[in-house]
Amino acid sequence: MPEGHTIHRLAADYGERFLGRTIRATSPQGKFADGAALVDNQVLADTEAHGKHLFLGFGPDRWIHIHLGLFGKLGFGGAPAPPPTDTVRLRIASPSAHADLRGPTTCALITDSEKQAIHDRLGPDPLRPQDDGARAWQRISRSRTTIAALLLDQKIIAGVGNVYRAEVLFRHGIDPYLPGRDLTRAQWDAIWADLVFLMAEGVRHNRIDTVRPEHLPEAMGRPPRVDDHGGEVYVYRRAHLGCHICGSEIRTAGLAARNLFWCPGCQPATGAPRS
Repeated sequence: MPEGHTIHRLAADYGERFLGRTIRATSPQGKFADGAALVDNQVLADTEAHGKHLFLGFGPDRWIHIHLGLFGKLGFGGAPAPPPTDTVRLRIASPSAHADLRGPTTCALITDSEKQAIHDRLGPDPLRPQDDGARAWQRISRSRTTIAALLLDQKIIAGVGNVYRAEVLFRHGIDPYLPGRDLTRAQWDAIWADLVFLMAEGVRHNRIDTVRPEHLPEAMGRPPRVDDHGGEVYVYRRAHLGCHICGSEIRTAGLAARNLFWCPGCQPATGAPRS
C-alpha cells in the first residue's frame, strides 16, 4: 500500500495537470459511472491529501474520495489519451493530459460533511502544514501498545506505513517493542520532526530515502541497494543482512499485521520480549 508521501505527490500531480481546468470524467469500467457523470465538464477546484486518502474537489459539496488500498494504481499521461481499458475505474482528461485510476479500494463521490468525517477519524499527517504531533502524543503517551504498532495506526498518525515506521525508529535508536507510554516526549517530538522531514523528501524525490549522507554507499564504499522500493534504507527489507552502522544482523518479525525490521544493536531491547 502506498505510504502518505505518495498520496501527497499524487495530489500535486493532479493539481499540476488539471487544477482550474474543465475536465472530462468517465468510468470505462462502469463502477463509478454515476459519480463520473456528475463531475464531467466541471472544473477541478482543489486537490488534497490526508494520510493515505486523496480528495479531488469540484466546487461546493462535491469531492471524489480515492483510497488506493493494496492494489490501486494511478497513471498519468499526455493527450490525446489512448482508448481506455475496461479496468479503468476513473479517467480524468483535459486537452493536454489524462489520468487513469485502476483497482482502488475506494472511489466515491462525497459531500463536504462526509469528507470532514474522514478527516476527523484520521490522526495528524506529518505532511499537512496545519497538523502537529501533539494530538498523536496524547494517545501514544497513554498506550500500552508498542510504538511500532502505534505508528501504523492511521487514527493516531496518518500516512506512515511500514517503511517509514521501521526507518524512523532505527534513526532514533528506539526499540520497536517499547510501549507508547514508555516513550519520552522528547523522543516523540524527534520522531515527528523526522517524519515531517523524511516524508517531505519522499514527496520531492518520489521515493523513500532514509539514510543519512554519511551512510550512503559512496560515503561508506558499499554497493548501492538494489530493490524495487528504490531508495537507500537502514533496515527495511534488509533482514539477515548486516547493519550499516554496527554490523549486527537485521531482524524481522510480524507486528501489527506487517513485517517489522530492526537492528538489535542500534535499537536495544527495552520493551516487550520478542517471540
